[in-house]
Amino acid sequence: MYIMRSGIGNAGGFGLLFLLAAPFAFATEPPSGDAVVRGKYRDSDIVITTTTRLAGAIHSLRWNGQEFIDSADHGRQLQSACSFDCAKAGPFWPEAFNPTEAGSRRDGAGAKSTSKLLELKADKNELTTRTQMAFWLAPGENSDKYPALNDKALSQHTVSKRVIIGSKNFPNVIDYRVTFDGPAPENHTYAQYEALTGYMPSEFSTFRTWNPKDGKLAKLGDGPGEQSLPVVFSKPDGEHAMAVWSPDQPSKGYGGAGYGRFRFEPEKVVKWNCVFRFKDAAGVKLAGRAFRVFVVLGTLEDVRSTLAGLVKAADERR
Repeated sequence: MYIMRSGIGNAGGFGLLFLLAAPFAFATEPPSGDAVVRGKYRDSDIVITTTTRLAGAIHSLRWNGQEFIDSADHGRQLQSACSFDCAKAGPFWPEAFNPTEAGSRRDGAGAKSTSKLLELKADKNELTTRTQMAFWLAPGENSDKYPALNDKALSQHTVSKRVIIGSKNFPNVIDYRVTFDGPAPENHTYAQYEALTGYMPSEFSTFRTWNPKDGKLAKLGDGPGEQSLPVVFSKPDGEHAMAVWSPDQPSKGYGGAGYGRFRFEPEKVVKWNCVFRFKDAAGVKLAGRAFRVFVVLGTLEDVRSTLAGLVKAADERR
């Protein structure tokens, strides 16, 4: 990867008969993961599509005739993931214990996901989902030389997202709020949250950073790696671009990191991410880890000016 319940009770004999039958009467199918939400920007809609194949993760993001997401397998989406250390397991490796929203590596380009969609609502320009995440590696698999540390394919970690196309005064912004929840019995001393990552077509070949101090863009090398400044990916002509910025950055103790960029030449895909890290020798908090991320799209100049507006608005609210 790098990275409804209802019940009715009644008294009396008929109520008892009803309750006995209820598990069969109220058996429901899992929610569909197929949804579309949209919002207007200039002469074109920003359109977000999710699919059952990806357990409700975002499969497509289109604007002005351009697809911004490469969704070839179950890792290359606009999605979230997390990874953790495990006691006495040696050095941390991000894919070794790695709950992932869209599914597992083994799911490949197939029609099903090992992740389990629990809830999905879509209305106009707003999408909300909750997903029980699959581990990226199946038990017994390796990533590089590191073995999977999970003994099941489906984790007990969930991720919830609320995605709104159009933020106040900024119709080309996607307001992305994500919350991770993990099971109390697990104990980890290090947690790495890929609050959001975007895998994009390789034609978005120019990487830049944006500096909030002077509002300027600067060319950025391939890396791979992270730095503290938000990243902007664009096509060479600048007609289509995408950036990521979070008011929650940086993580305490990780001021030089937070925004990553990667180019995978053989796979013909590029990737950005927004990452948060936590350490606690007594055990990191797993419940209710919430982050807010803004995805900005448009032309390169649209993205630059919108980032400046977002940061200014955030500063004014403080």
